[in-house]
Amino acid sequence: MTRAQQYKKRYHFTNDLYVALVILHLLIGVAIYYIPFFSKLYFIIVCFYFIGKVLLSDKASKVMWVLFGCAYIAAAESLFRMTGGGLFYEFSKYYIILLVLIGMFFTGVSGKSYPYFVYLILLLPAVLVASTTLGFDLNFRTSVAFVLSGPVCLGASALYCYHKTITQEQLLQILACMTFPLLAMMIYLFLYNPSIKEVLQSTASNFAASGGFGPNQVATLLGLGMVTLTVRFFLKSPTLFLKLFNLLLLALISFRALVTFSRGGVIAAVMMIIGFLVMLYSTSKFKRRQQIIGSVFILIIGVVITWSITASQTGGLIENRYTNKDAVGREKLDLSTGRVELFIHEFEGFLRHPFLGVGASGMKQVRLEEEGKTIASHNEVSRLFSEHGIFGVIILLLLIITPLVYRAQHKGNLLFYSFLIFWFATINHSAMRIAAPGFIYGLALLNVIYEKKRPIHRKQFKEQNL
Repeated sequence: MTRAQQYKKRYHFTNDLYVALVILHLLIGVAIYYIPFFSKLYFIIVCFYFIGKVLLSDKASKVMWVLFGCAYIAAAESLFRMTGGGLFYEFSKYYIILLVLIGMFFTGVSGKSYPYFVYLILLLPAVLVASTTLGFDLNFRTSVAFVLSGPVCLGASALYCYHKTITQEQLLQILACMTFPLLAMMIYLFLYNPSIKEVLQSTASNFAASGGFGPNQVATLLGLGMVTLTVRFFLKSPTLFLKLFNLLLLALISFRALVTFSRGGVIAAVMMIIGFLVMLYSTSKFKRRQQIIGSVFILIIGVVITWSITASQTGGLIENRYTNKDAVGREKLDLSTGRVELFIHEFEGFLRHPFLGVGASGMKQVRLEEEGKTIASHNEVSRLFSEHGIFGVIILLLLIITPLVYRAQHKGNLLFYSFLIFWFATINHSAMRIAAPGFIYGLALLNVIYEKKRPIHRKQFKEQNL
């Protein structure tokens, strides 16, 4: 029995269990809303559960438990933040780093993952520069940790995932682990804000519809839920009940993503879904393609209904939001809501300090001195350039080229391009405020294989001469 066959045998779970876990997490969302302390209890149980599974499972099982734990925590990050369940703000990134380090200790890393060792080393000069440039108004330790925890989380995830072999079934289970806490957050949002009309005043990102938390982060993770449920709708819904069940969940989570009025996460999700469908269709045979077309038709009907309900509930404001208009229908001048100006300002920082950059969190210091206020970057690309200088350019090239070179030799990951799209789109509208883009970048580096069905041997009956 091959290692992949062992994984499949050990981690295969039925659709009935999937439905049960979905219902469980919907109840968890209800419990968090009505019993605030439950969020902390939930957080503690989850953290110790996955740590325990990684430590106590046999060596062949550790890879999957590391990936399960990282996926779950990355998806649950905003839920813990908005409900006060987490230990501290950046905890999810450190927890993922801890899990993959434990995984590395037991199962090692690929010798071909050295580009990510180089990547992590290239982050260090910005720390040294920051130690000499950050003023007293910005705490050195917390400021540097805030901007580098995300990139380090990405580097650790990439090192661990690089060329780890799993089956497509296991990849779908990893996506399911992401889905569960996102559904808990979805039901919490419905309870927190049952009436969208009561909290709408403009087409700006809506904190009340986002659980009182950052709409950008919430929409990004809900968008990720849109993708995982779409994948399950196409690949793990063999019955009409499961298709309707997953389509309903997809409609509900899409509605909550839309009413945050934060466009970045939703647009990234749509791009990921298109990438997934293109890959699925292009790698399928004729009969399977006909089934895909039928499912796409059903999906489109669901999308139209969901959008129509959202437009009705928002009094048409959601249409204005996505066509870049204000509440009264006037077109806005700045499509990026100030992000382009920040990007230009940070690129100017790169031009002034092209070799070593201004140091980790250095642009906050620059804006504090020039404008009297600190504004965090929304764009990780411009931040890499301004704060890391020429090393930032090399880092970005490494992060783009390495997975593409890997893909040329390992084409089994059906979601490869979707994962890269999520990473790149998210870092361009939300930087690395959450752990998800770093971890999901690592998932693009998995070696996904397909289990061959064992041939059925039939006894041949020879005609006997009488």
